[in-house]
Amino acid sequence: MRRLRSFPANVMPLVRLQKFISAAGVCSRRSGEKLIRAGRVQVNGRVVDALGAKVDPEQDRVAVDGIPVAPEQEMVYIALHKPKGYVTSCHHPGKRIVLELVDVPARVFPVGRLDKDSTGLLLLTNDGRLHHRLSHPSFDHEKEYDVTVERPISDGALQRMARGLPILNTRTRPAEVTRVSEKRFRIVLKEGRNRQIRRMVGRVGNEVARLARIRFAGIRLGTLPEGAWRHLDDHEVRNLLDSIATGNNRSPGQAPARR
Repeated sequence: MRRLRSFPANVMPLVRLQKFISAAGVCSRRSGEKLIRAGRVQVNGRVVDALGAKVDPEQDRVAVDGIPVAPEQEMVYIALHKPKGYVTSCHHPGKRIVLELVDVPARVFPVGRLDKDSTGLLLLTNDGRLHHRLSHPSFDHEKEYDVTVERPISDGALQRMARGLPILNTRTRPAEVTRVSEKRFRIVLKEGRNRQIRRMVGRVGNEVARLARIRFAGIRLGTLPEGAWRHLDDHEVRNLLDSIATGNNRSPGQAPARR
């Protein structure tokens, strides 16, 4: 019988291997003991058949029959009002990143991107399925932006953006565009090309002075102050999870924006 030795020790308490397997939803503790005795459990790539073995939930990699397992973690869903000057990244040496603004014990990831000079709503989560569904362009999740430009923008320019414009060797998809004032409009996209709105505004002979995302997949920025964050409430989480199942991501009661 081999004994498990020299696992990394840190502040997290070590747990018995069969308890870890049970917490991961694989089987009961008693059945976990049978799996261990049968040599079907690996820790950090090594077969472990000692019932007294303990693991560090934060550091050790556990697999059953070669398939990685881990205890279910509490899902975290956060809305952040991203300020200008922060990079939408988990790691970017020499730059301020959005994760510096959020203080939660869970390891969360930003969903989608906002460029460094843009502000507004950014979602962060540790829900991998939601992250994939909201980040992938094939799922058609709406993103609404409030845009201020440097010079007055014509109705014709807004109509051209609504129909779609050639950028980055392709054509943007039709968008919903609503005029707010002489230099300000709102645009709803179902795609997210690199610096798309800035490039579209450039194609119609203008420049973006301010760009803020105010809605994403049915979640609204609302009055959340710049640089602040909050957990989504239960109703928002339910709607968000429903939206990735049904493809419907308009805000409740929202009508299409005028073009």
